Amino acid sequence: MLRIAVPNKGALSESATTMLREAGYSLRTSTKSLVSRDADAGIEFFYLRPRDIAVYVGEGILDLGITGRDLLLESEAEAGEILPLGFGRSRFHYAARAGAFADIGELAGRRIATSYPVLVAQDLAARGIEARTVSLDGAVEVSIELGVADAIADVVETGTTLRQAGLETFGEAVMHSEGVLISRRERAELTEEAQVVVRRLESVMVARSYVLIDYDIPVEKLSAAVAVTPGFESPTVSPMRDPEWVAVRSMVSVAQQHAVMDRLYEVGARAILVTSIAACRV
Repeated sequence: MLRIAVPNKGALSESATTMLREAGYSLRTSTKSLVSRDADAGIEFFYLRPRDIAVYVGEGILDLGITGRDLLLESEAEAGEILPLGFGRSRFHYAARAGAFADIGELAGRRIATSYPVLVAQDLAARGIEARTVSLDGAVEVSIELGVADAIADVVETGTTLRQAGLETFGEAVMHSEGVLISRRERAELTEEAQVVVRRLESVMVARSYVLIDYDIPVEKLSAAVAVTPGFESPTVSPMRDPEWVAVRSMVSVAQQHAVMDRLYEVGARAILVTSIAACRV
């Protein structure tokens, strides 16, 4: 069976589980389960700490895994990103008390607390900065108040936790992270079973990003309407009982659906309907 690692808890776990279910897979029903099997799909799911997933995949013990890009790079495992999944987006930043630092270069000779010592060491080396890294296992924000560090380096999503601790980011983001599907193999080298998983996850992202739009349009105005809704490949145009009208179906971006409806109405379309896409293959 194909063996896939899934985060066992936290925001990554929730988003990964939701996406896999939308892709048609059967997952565990209890958070206490460490392994679940989808016999129909021929897959075993293993629920692991997000920080450990890249190690298991990199060692070839598991075929695929879902984790954060930041955790993948921090692990230095022999695994690579196959597909960005669009959830859990965050930035990796340096932060300190408001006004303490204006530039990353000012960290020279200072103490930096982080749960990502590898990422920090690599970034400082690339900048030619010598500083001391203080490795902590989470909750690094309090390290400055307790006098353990002068600055921190951590993943930032909304920035709320930093502000509550009286801290602010400075300098550009070291990296941008999100949930990713990883493997020890290159995508082209994946087995057909693994390729199916990739295609299903890609299709979930398409289904989330697009809607179907249906409308009626006079034949004489069809070209103008099709220019508004060119579709994913090409729109479907069907004849109607009235030969002077046709029905059109097309995929449009979720973000643009209302603007598209307005433009279609302006060019003469009527009976404009939008439908969510539950699943697809593109």
